[in-house]
Amino acid sequence: MSHPVDPAFLALPLRQAADAALQVARDLGATHADVRVERLREQDLSLRDGHVQSLSDDLDVGLAVRVVHDGTWGFASSPDVTPDEAARLAREAVEVARTARPLNHQPVELADEPVHRDATWVSAYEVDPFSVDPKDKVALFEEWSQRLLGHDEVDHVDVSLQQALENKFYADLSGTVTTQQRVRLLPQVTGTRVDPGGGFETMRTVAPPVGQGWEYLTRGWDWDGELAQLPERLVAKAKASSVEPGRYDLVIDPTNLWLTIHESIGHATELDRALGYEAAYAGTSFATLDQLGTLHYGTELMHVTGDRVTPHGLSTIGYDDEGVAAQQWDIVRDGVLVGYQLDRRMARQNAVALGVSRSNGCAFADSPHHVPVQRMPNVSLQPVAGGPSTEELIAGVERGIYVVGDKSWSIDMQRYNFQFTGQRFYEIRAGRLVGQLRDVAYQATTTEFWGSMEAVGGPQTYLLGGAFNCGKAQPGQVAAVSHGCPAALFRGVNILNTHREAGR
Repeated sequence: MSHPVDPAFLALPLRQAADAALQVARDLGATHADVRVERLREQDLSLRDGHVQSLSDDLDVGLAVRVVHDGTWGFASSPDVTPDEAARLAREAVEVARTARPLNHQPVELADEPVHRDATWVSAYEVDPFSVDPKDKVALFEEWSQRLLGHDEVDHVDVSLQQALENKFYADLSGTVTTQQRVRLLPQVTGTRVDPGGGFETMRTVAPPVGQGWEYLTRGWDWDGELAQLPERLVAKAKASSVEPGRYDLVIDPTNLWLTIHESIGHATELDRALGYEAAYAGTSFATLDQLGTLHYGTELMHVTGDRVTPHGLSTIGYDDEGVAAQQWDIVRDGVLVGYQLDRRMARQNAVALGVSRSNGCAFADSPHHVPVQRMPNVSLQPVAGGPSTEELIAGVERGIYVVGDKSWSIDMQRYNFQFTGQRFYEIRAGRLVGQLRDVAYQATTTEFWGSMEAVGGPQTYLLGGAFNCGKAQPGQVAAVSHGCPAALFRGVNILNTHREAGR
């Protein structure tokens, strides 16, 4: 279903503000200038044991002007969206560039991009979540909570829902003008069991966040099935045996593997990290530019793509915040590093080493008051055509563990040494699941882990996972990102017992 762009956004003086800012920037000698107008509405809802704990509805509107003047960036922003304010911001941005010029030793040059005139893009969704009465949302989550609280072994239930409706208008001196709208949702349900000794165990749903509308809460996921099984899974987890450390074969479900992709591939192939320009939140990267085309990231089965086009992806857009059209490209092909995530400046500066002359559309700002930086697209491990089912992968394991759902993680500042836990761990014996384990974490280096991948599931096992809260940059910015993957089999992965590692 195609939706019109929100009339409240279109009512802003978008073209008039852009024209005013771009004319001033041109007159003052800017070689590049772009204008962004953004309107971001966010609504968060949480319940504890069927009672509303919080309901917030936030709106952020603003105007940003960015210029390149004398080879130097300048930027200014304001919450006021008017032509006069836009003109003032353009003057301020140029003045910022002039002030910073003595500190700049590498002139800013941007990769060319075709002009996209009067382009409009709206994400794929059916029901705008902000059109649903909050009372109806609360009623649904109260009913879900009561279902779980009706089980003798479930002591507490937490339900949360994050929702966003994002509008962006972009215009630049080259003539590109884009207007965009997208929605996203993150629902979660967590059950808690408290044992008589005061300890507790939790179990959370594994439904991923999505770029969909309210229909995701009614028919986009098997909520009835997952909620019905959650109490039994929680009890089994609480009563499970503690894992014996050692080497195990792992079958990792996409509900867990997406996070390993995010941390060990997604962040590692941001070119600004690989070049050492970016280190906030996640450090730099072992996958440096001099290894492009030679670094064996994993086995030949490993095919990882970056894209901004996957339906319902959290990073899916029509155009990025530099006016670059969305696209798809290879990051790892046949197990070898072959590509990075780029914005227009990095693409131009490193064109010879990269072998490409165009950005792949990875510039994004989470607010009109932040400068666009290179941000992660949807980074996904591709399934194998005709590949095995999850059950077939499990059947090929003599002694191992099946990992479902994400939980905690840790990785070093080079995106290389890591460990991950999960929501559920099932022991595999002679190709069969024989019950849950607890206190499990898998540990490896990035290349060791992906080099142990022996089998990749078929399209029937593929799922798009992701997160709302990927952090980067200073001042800090937060972006939503999706990672698709199938189930996969990894041989001889080191398993830690987290209870013992914590000294208990």
